[in-house]
Amino acid sequence: MTDLTLYNFRFVVGSQDLYGEETLRQVEKNAREIVSSLNESGLLPWKIQLPTVAIDSNAILDAMQEANNDKSCAGVIVWMHTFSPAKMWIAGLKALRLPLLHLHTQFNKEIPVNEIDMDYMNLHQSAHGDREFGYICSRLRLARKVVTGHYTDIAVLEEIALWMRASIGSAFSRELKCERFGDNMRQVAVTEGDKVEAQIKLGWEVNYLPVGELVTAINSLTEEEVDELIREYELLYTIDTTDTDAVRYQARIELAMKKLFEERSASAFSTNFEDLYGMEQLPGLAVQRMMEQGYGFAGEGDWKTACLQAVMKRMEFGLVQGSSFMEDYTYHMADNGLVLGAHMLEVDPSIAEIDGEKTISVEPLGIGNRKPPARMKFVSRTGDAICVSLVDLGDRLRMICADVEVVEPVADMPNLPVAQVMWRPLPDLKTSSEAWIYAGGAHHTVLSLSLTAEHMREFASINGIEFVHINANTDINAFRDSLIAADAVWRNR
Repeated sequence: MTDLTLYNFRFVVGSQDLYGEETLRQVEKNAREIVSSLNESGLLPWKIQLPTVAIDSNAILDAMQEANNDKSCAGVIVWMHTFSPAKMWIAGLKALRLPLLHLHTQFNKEIPVNEIDMDYMNLHQSAHGDREFGYICSRLRLARKVVTGHYTDIAVLEEIALWMRASIGSAFSRELKCERFGDNMRQVAVTEGDKVEAQIKLGWEVNYLPVGELVTAINSLTEEEVDELIREYELLYTIDTTDTDAVRYQARIELAMKKLFEERSASAFSTNFEDLYGMEQLPGLAVQRMMEQGYGFAGEGDWKTACLQAVMKRMEFGLVQGSSFMEDYTYHMADNGLVLGAHMLEVDPSIAEIDGEKTISVEPLGIGNRKPPARMKFVSRTGDAICVSLVDLGDRLRMICADVEVVEPVADMPNLPVAQVMWRPLPDLKTSSEAWIYAGGAHHTVLSLSLTAEHMREFASINGIEFVHINANTDINAFRDSLIAADAVWRNR
C-alpha cells in the first residue's frame, strides 16, 4: 500500500527582476514565512516545501518540470508576491502535469496606513499580480483551484486542505491497480465501462486475476497462519457463531487476497458471485476486513466503484469517519423517505459506530450456490455524508455526488443478516432519487462520512471529469436543464 506520509506540495512564488536584489530577497523571506505559517497551522494534512521564487520563464519551467519529476509531489501552489508578467508562465504552465492551486493572498493582512509608501506598493502587488496570473491560466484553459484570503485565515487553510486531499486522490490514481476476480456480472450495464479510457483519464490500471489463483493461494496457507488471524478477530469482534470453520475460511480468503495484492501492488479489487469456481464461500468477512485496511472494493465486477473507493480512502487520510462500498438496497417510504443501504455482505466496518459492537456471524446468503458465508454485522455511525457514483456515458465519465444524512435505523431489524446503514437523501427521497436516475447514477456507490461534495468536485476538476451534485438546494427541473446543458458542453470538448 502507498505510504501517504511521503507526499508533499511545492510552493512557487512569482516575481521579476525589475525591482532589484533587495526586493527579491524580501520576496523570498516573506514567502518562507508564509510556507512556515501554513505548515505550522496544524490544519494542512501534508507539508509544503520551502518556496521557489521564479523571476523568468526558464526558472518557472524548471520549477514545474522538477515538480513533475518528483514522485512525492502531489501538487503545486502558486502565488504572485509582486507583478510577474504572465507570458513568462506559459511554457511552465503548459508543462505542468500536476494539480494547481492559485493562492491569492498577501504577506501583510492590513495596510500599514502610517508607513505605506511606494516601496511598500512595489513589494506587495498580489492584488494585481494574481490577476495577471489568473488571466493566463484562463487563456490556457487550465483547471485549477483559486483560494482568496490571508494565509492565516482558517477558511483559507481549510480550502487548501480540501484541495490537497483531492490532489492526493489524483496522485494515488496514477499508480492505482485493480484486480478483478471474474468479469462483469450477467448483463448488468452500469458496472461496465471503458477500462482503457479510465486508465487514460485517471491512471487506473484494471487487470484480471483468475479465481483459480485465489483458490491456490487459499489452499497453500498453513493452519498456523490462519490461527494468528483468528486471534486478531477474537480481540476485535464478538464471534457469534459455532461454525468456526466458516470463519476460518474467510480468514483464509483474507490472507490469500492480501498476499496476491501485495505481489501485484494492487489497491482495489472486485468479485463476482457467478464466478466462484473452487471456492467454498462468497468472500464476505474477508472483503470487509480488506476494505477496513484501505483496499477499494465493489461486488459484481464493478471495478469503477472499487477504484473510486480506493481513491476516496486516500483522500480521507487522517480523518476518522470512514467510507464504504454501498448499495441503495431498499426504501423506507414513511418518515419523509429513507434509504436502507447494504450489500449482500460487504459493508466496510470503518463506518461503524466508534464504540459499537461488531459481530461475526454465519448465515445463509441465498445466492452464489455456496456454503453460508461469515460476515461482520454492525450499525453505522450517523452524520452528514455523501454517496458517490462514477459512470461511463460513452463520450465521458460522469461523477454523481449526492448529499445525505446518515441516521439511526428506524428500528431494530433482528433478521437482517448484514450491517445496517440508513440515510435520508437531500433534499428528500423523491427529488434526490429522481435526480440520481436522470443523471444515470449507479446502484453501487461509495458512501463517505469523511469527505464532502467539494472534495469530489475538486478531484473531478483536476482529472477532467464531469461532476454532478445533488444537494439540499436541488430543484428537479433546474437539475434536468443542467444535464441537457452539460451534454452540449461535454460533447464539444
